[in-house]
Parts: sequence; structure tokens; C-alpha cells
Amino acid sequence: MNVLPVGMFETDLNGRLVSADESFRALALSGGAVPVGSAPWANAHPGDRAAAELAWARLREAGEALTTTFRVWTAQGKMVWLRLDAIPRRDVFDQQLGFSGCVTDITEEQHQRQLSERLTGLLGVSPDAVLIIDRHGSPTYANDAARALFGVDDAIDLVREPTMRGLLQTLRDQIPRQVLDTPRSGDWNGEVVFRGPDGLTRTLNVTVYVQRAADGAIEFWASQIRDVTTSKQLQAELAHQATHDALTGLPNRTLMLRTLAEALDRGRYHHQQVAVLFLDLDRLKDVNDNSGHDVGDLLLASVASRLASATRPADIIARIGGDEFVVMCEGGIDEQVALELADRVRHGLSGRLMLNGVEVDLSVSIGVALSNPRSPLETTPADEAVTLLRHADTAMYSAKRRGRSRCELFTDEMMPDARQRKQLSTALEQAMASDELRLAYQPIVSTHTGRLVGAEALLRWRHPQRGLLMPRDFVPLAEESGTIVPMGDWVIRQACKDARAWLDAELVERNFSVHVNVSGRQMSEGAFVERVIATVHELDLLPQQLTLDFSEETLSADQPTTTRALQTLRRFGVNIALDNFGTGVSSLTALRDYRADILKLDGSIASTLGAAGEDDPIVRSIVQLAHALDMSVVAEWVTSPDQLYRLKMLGCDMAQGYLLGEPCPAEDFAVATRTRRP
Repeated sequence: MNVLPVGMFETDLNGRLVSADESFRALALSGGAVPVGSAPWANAHPGDRAAAELAWARLREAGEALTTTFRVWTAQGKMVWLRLDAIPRRDVFDQQLGFSGCVTDITEEQHQRQLSERLTGLLGVSPDAVLIIDRHGSPTYANDAARALFGVDDAIDLVREPTMRGLLQTLRDQIPRQVLDTPRSGDWNGEVVFRGPDGLTRTLNVTVYVQRAADGAIEFWASQIRDVTTSKQLQAELAHQATHDALTGLPNRTLMLRTLAEALDRGRYHHQQVAVLFLDLDRLKDVNDNSGHDVGDLLLASVASRLASATRPADIIARIGGDEFVVMCEGGIDEQVALELADRVRHGLSGRLMLNGVEVDLSVSIGVALSNPRSPLETTPADEAVTLLRHADTAMYSAKRRGRSRCELFTDEMMPDARQRKQLSTALEQAMASDELRLAYQPIVSTHTGRLVGAEALLRWRHPQRGLLMPRDFVPLAEESGTIVPMGDWVIRQACKDARAWLDAELVERNFSVHVNVSGRQMSEGAFVERVIATVHELDLLPQQLTLDFSEETLSADQPTTTRALQTLRRFGVNIALDNFGTGVSSLTALRDYRADILKLDGSIASTLGAAGEDDPIVRSIVQLAHALDMSVVAEWVTSPDQLYRLKMLGCDMAQGYLLGEPCPAEDFAVATRTRRP
């Protein structure tokens, strides 16, 4: 038997059942018998019965119609919602006999209402603006974020808000026609620019959903609006930072290579050359060392500004390294024009500048390279850009080698030298694995006792083709490539191993110390100190049996990591020696700012010591100053007995040089110590 969705019932004056039909039994009583004398909601959820009784009591007092809702369990164990409607029942004399009513299954309606309330609550707290508009363009719903976006307090005010009408018109103009013209519901997502009621321009990410009826007519528009102004600005700022130099605001290497590749692609199409000017500031490091990095930064910013004035409006300027700038020129440029422009730039950047009260002499070396618009098609513009930049760099180094402050045009003849440097750099990376590196030791002797107190470890490279190479031939390449770090670790370890062997053989005394030169690049490595300490412990050396020599140039680089590493090693007990003292203009500053145990007097100062004694006062003053600072003094390049005697008289503690012993391998050094022992 089919059951209607509406069940009928009658009650007495107290609201207790008198009769009910089958539909009521099926809906409200789970198909059971009518409990005459019970309330119509007798089978309701316990939480709903009390509310129904209270509503019925108000009905009897007011004598009006009643509507209430409650939940019941069906015979299948499913909970359904019922709505009960009841009105007074009277006889022909208008005497109230009871009540007549009906119950209706509103489960689906109730679920939809709950869902609507939950969605409305969720949309209300959403940070995105949510707006629902009817087919006539009037808003029917706007959450708090939407009202804040349009600057109104009530959704009704949106109708009169001009900014909302402007946004709606913008959306109509941008939504694709297929979304508007199709008879089916559809959606669209995009970004629009919106000027708010505060006058500020914002970027909005908008999603619009168009709901249509069965006949294709628009029922409503629903839109979700997110203000992405801040994120767009952040993305733009991050993109700018990724492609521009922070100090000068110029494009960096990444953007320059991209721009250069695009220019080369255009040059191929129009059969025109592209020129690259590679600029390197001469002696920027001297400015940083003598005047501080603040002045150096001001100099770089000044160079960027002067470059803009010295070049053409269409030229692209970039800073691609610490003191390296690049100018890209296109548009019918040739060799003569490129060189004239380079020379104009060189003159524009040369001269004396006053920066923060400091006078700075500025000069630049410039390398020029031009593209070949008929380059092979298999060479991509990106690869050609890298090659062209490398050619300009090679020409710039040629200008530096030929005296600085000049311009050089790249030629094919420069390639062998650049190729040779590249090959040597590649071979250097394999030198340690091939056991091609060697150490030579030069003795350091006490000027007062004549006893051996140390030895300086000097690096040599036995190149398979080029023979024995001195440090000046390959250390700069190692610095550039970073190979100096593992190479330096090998030198320290090998020197300590040789010292351990001499100590075990009792060829040297316990106050013996092996000296090793260390570069600033090594010091910048975070684990350098730990590796040195581990080597000393592993080989069972006393910390003072290792001396690390640092040049004045390394110390004046003013790197915090270098300073911390030096102080940590010194506290551990390793001797720190200031090498080549007297060759730089900031020697006294280095003595003041950096604590060291040993001062190594550069050989150029002590080499003229002799009978005339012209340099005696200078050397005596340096020795006295070092002793006042608790430092020992080692004189280098001692080649004559007269020099050695004068150094002893002037108070110099130690000496090294060809007079006392030439650099030799570890095994020869051991033999020499045997013959030197008293």
C-alpha cells in the first residue's frame, strides 16, 4: 500500500490522539498502532518531545494554529524530520472539540536548510569575498569580506555602490562569450583590476559561476573574489630580486644572459652584430681594505650611475659580479663603434672621486667582444650568450695584463691563453688524485742560538707535461675555482705528518713548529677550524707545533668568519703568523686589529740590511713593536752572513732564507737536520 507523504490525525482538547490515518502511522509511529490517549509526538526523539509539549501548551492558551518540528526513528532505523501543523476543531455551535492536524516529512528540506545555514556560516567567515547576484544584477547575498571590499555595512547598500557596479561591468566585459551565451551553467576564473572605495587599485582573482534554469535563462551569478594585490606585489618583488643586483638595482648575470640571448636571436634575424663590454674595476679591493666596504659600496653605486651617463639610452647595463659590470649594445653596432663606446666609458669612469670624505682613484679595464650574426644555427642563442660573455671576459683580462685602465677587443689569438688557463685549472682538480702535489720545506733558524726551530711548507706541483710549477703558477687558479680548499687541507695534513715523523725520529726538538700558508678562501669554509684541530689531535701534535701563516691581504679582507677562525685556533694553541709584513699600506692597522703570535718580516725590507745600516732603524722599530705586542719576529730572504748578523743585533728572533737552507723535499730536509744537529 502506498503511503502518502502527509499523515492526518485528530486530538482531544488536551492534545491527545483520538484517531489517525495510515499515513500518520507510517510517518510518526513507525507503522505501529495508534496510541489513543498519547500525544502525536509520542514517538519523537526525547530531546524534541519537551519542545513540542511547550509549543502545544502555548497553542491551547492562545487558541491559534500550531507548527512544530520533531525527529522520529523509522522502522528501518533511519531518523526523519516531521513538521506538525494543527488547528482547533469546533462543532456547529463553535464549541472547541479538540484539534485537527497533519504531519509532513520534511527531512530533505531540513537537510537543505541545515546545509544552507552551515554554508552561510562558512562563507560568512571566509577571507574571500562571496557575492550572489540575481539575473537583474541585484545582490542577494554578500558575506562580511564582500561588504568590506566594497566599503558598505549592509548587502542592500551594494545596489547603490558605484564600485560594485563598476566591478560587475568589468566582469561582464572579461567573461568569455561562450560562458555567457551557452544555455548551460558555466564558470570562469581570471584576474581583474579594481579601484576600491578608498581609491586604491587592487588586483582581484575572481571566480564566477553562472547558474541557469532548464530553459537556459540565468537564475543567478555567484562569485568568489580574492584580493591578490599583496601576493602579486611580493611575486614581482621576488622576481626583481632574483634578476637584479641589490646594491645598484642593475640587472644581474641571470637577467643579462637572458637579455643577451634575446638580442642575439634578433641579431641573427636582422643580420646585425651585438657587442658586449666587460668592465672590471681596477683595485677595488684596495679601496675596501683602506677605506672600508661602505666606501667600496658607494664606489660601485657611483660606477652604475656613471655608466648610465656614459652609454647610449638603448644599451643594457648589468652588474654580474663584485666589481664586474657588463654593457650590451645592439642596433647596427660594429667593431669601431664598440671600441669608441668602450673608450668613452673608460674615460667616463676614470679619475678621482670623493666618497664620504674619502678620495678614491678610479680606473677600469674593459674587454670588448662582438657576435657573429651568421653563427651556426645549431648553436642556441643561450649558448652563444655565454660564449660572447666569456670572450669579453678574456679580452678584459688581456687589458689587465697589459697595464690596466685600457680597452681590448677580443681576437681569436687570445683563445690559446684562455684555453691554457682553463686546461690548467681542470688539471689542477685532478692533481691531488694523481699524487702530483709535493711539499718542499725551508728551515727557520733561531738567530741567537743557530738551532732549527721550524720549517715553512712550500707547495709544488709536478705537472706531467709542464714540469715543476711554483705556487704563483697555479694558486690563483685554485683560488678562483675553489680547489684551494681541499688542496689546503692536504697541505696542512701532509705538513703535520712530516713534522710527526721528524719528531718521532728525534730529528727536531719539541719546540719545532711547521709553518703552513693558508688563504682567506680556506678560512671562509665553516668546518675549517674543526678540520685543523682534528688533524692536530689525530697526529698527536702539540697545537703550537703547527703555525698557520696568513698574509696581510687575507687579514684585511675584514671577513667575520676569518676573524672568528683565527681567534678560535689561537685559543686552541695553534700559532698564528702575520706573513709578508710591511708590503701593504695597512700593516699597522693589521697589527692593531688582529692578534698574532709571530710577525714574518717581508724579505724586501730586510734584504738591504748591511754594513751601511740604512734600514736598521725601520727594522729595529718593527721588532720592538712586535715584541711589545708579545710577538716573535721571523725575517725572510736572508741571503748573506752580514744580513743575519745585523738581524741578530737588531733583536730579530728567527730567520729563513737561502743562506740557512733552500726549500727541499721532506726526506732531504730530514738528512739536512741530521747534519745540522750539534
